Amino acid sequence: MKNITEIAFQIILYAGNGRSSAMEAIQEAKEGNFEEAESKLIEAGEELNKAHEFQTNLLQGEANGKSTEINIILIHSQDHLMNAMTVRDLATEIIELYHHNN
Repeated sequence: MKNITEIAFQIILYAGNGRSSAMEAIQEAKEGNFEEAESKLIEAGEELNKAHEFQTNLLQGEANGKSTEINIILIHSQDHLMNAMTVRDLATEIIELYHHNN
């Protein structure tokens, strides 16, 4: 397994990509481009799934008795992931509101 800092940076990368795609989805919906907004939400989900895979591997390792070194970068990556997942969830709701108001 990669070292914990490398894993943390992968989580940050994919979570950031997912968050950006979710924000782009909101902008597309704001402009009335609902198909593109949906496409961006799918993209966001795919990126977040990649980040979540890294997190899941860490959790499974911990559950199997392999202790994980905790450092500030790993904590930061978890913040990024949770924030990105929240943004994606809120983007879904915001897009729905835009869609119903058009």
